[in-house]
Amino acid sequence: MPKQIPVANEMTKPFWDAANQKRLVVQYCKSCNRNQYPPEAVCAQCESAQNLEWKEVKGQGHIIGYIVIHDSRIRRIQADQPLNMAVVSLDEDPDINFLSHLPGTPVDQVPVGDPVQLIFEEVAPGQLIHEWKVL
Repeated sequence: MPKQIPVANEMTKPFWDAANQKRLVVQYCKSCNRNQYPPEAVCAQCESAQNLEWKEVKGQGHIIGYIVIHDSRIRRIQADQPLNMAVVSLDEDPDINFLSHLPGTPVDQVPVGDPVQLIFEEVAPGQLIHEWKVL
């Protein structure tokens, strides 16, 4: 399935650079010892900007919910509708959630609660994105 091609900006470039190295990173606030994703200019808890850094996390999680998209306005995925869109909770920090199409999982057969493993897919030459695969 065609995927959206990320357009990195100053804030998200470290995330996408790590993805291209097949690594998953989230922001980490040294002031309040808290992870956050998606990236923000300041910590969502203590509002510190100076104490944010990038931290590598393991690519393991669990599916906590999903929807089936039948009528997307995103042209790159319209040909593949209907498709799953799952919410994955990171095992290392359950407050961090990611969205995934769950490659290889049949439509509307998402095993909520099951473990998933991080994978990377190429969406353009030299550009990888993170996805999750049911174990």
